[in-house]
Amino acid sequence: MGNPVGEMMQFLKKKEDKIEAPQKTPEEYDIKERPDRVGKYLKKYTKTFVFDEFSEDYIKRTNLEYMKGVPIPLRKEDLEGFKGGEGIKIPFLQENLAWIMGIDPKFQYTEQYVKMLSGFAPKRIVNALVKKGRDLAELKDLDAAAIHFRAALCILPTNIHAMYSYARVCRELYLSSNNAEYIGRFKAESIEYFELLVDFYPRYNQSYYYLGYAYLNMGLYIKAKLAWEQFLKRNGNLKDRKEIMERMRQLEQPVKIEEGCNAVLAGRYELGIDILEPFVNTKFKDWWPMSYYLGVAYLRTGNRKDAVTNFKNVLALNPSHIESMEELAEIYAESKDKENETKYRKKAELIKSGGHK
Repeated sequence: MGNPVGEMMQFLKKKEDKIEAPQKTPEEYDIKERPDRVGKYLKKYTKTFVFDEFSEDYIKRTNLEYMKGVPIPLRKEDLEGFKGGEGIKIPFLQENLAWIMGIDPKFQYTEQYVKMLSGFAPKRIVNALVKKGRDLAELKDLDAAAIHFRAALCILPTNIHAMYSYARVCRELYLSSNNAEYIGRFKAESIEYFELLVDFYPRYNQSYYYLGYAYLNMGLYIKAKLAWEQFLKRNGNLKDRKEIMERMRQLEQPVKIEEGCNAVLAGRYELGIDILEPFVNTKFKDWWPMSYYLGVAYLRTGNRKDAVTNFKNVLALNPSHIESMEELAEIYAESKDKENETKYRKKAELIKSGGHK
């Protein structure tokens, strides 16, 4: 399943690339309208461009009135010929416009750039941008690949090939980084685009495959299971099915634990205890969220002794867990144990203030 982003997308059956019509606003799916969480990492590439304008004569001859006063991006090596009247070849101009849109879809003149590129047949331009992006990804030039996919999305925000390729390259970018903020931003962008693909193209199975792994890495075991169930419904490849079926077998116990935690969150404390207690002395005993939710369930059902044991176990595994400290402080306050109440309140306040660093 590990196709590099640069490979051509597998042939889509007609039913797979048929777009649905989910209740989404442009602010949710249009890259020109939605928040741009990763653009700041691409802004550095604007330094490779200078800007000039089309002459009035050229605008009149080509009926491009909407481009009057609009800055045209040029590579520095193109500027001399442009100013000398030689102009710039159309493919180079298209590439330059695409770079600026891809770097910053909210650029002041993106709409004019989109209109100009769309005059060359939008679907053809988008296909060319996606192909160029995949070729760049093959060469491991992932930033440039992302820029091309983002440019394609500026023109056709729900094009399946551009959405899928962008989600994939964002995944490759965060997997190749050690910077926590960078990883978080590109991971969120990748997951959102895979989720948008599921909304707009629910028959396309690859989105469920990658979402399953994304949810698994986030500890969202139930969501991973649901995503992979959808993948198995839509994929007939025996190798892929074997891989995911094995993953789902490995998920059975984590899914059960998550169900127990969700029961506690929903106020079904006895059910949560019944589900979680059998895992206390298993390989999952060091998973601190299980101890925390068990502690909450025990406390809400009047079992303070076991609640204290579990909250302290959380702190042994995760010493900075404020919620467990606050729960312990409340327990000790009710039992008039001022010393321990003060101890845990001070610890919680110290962490909140950042004084533990």
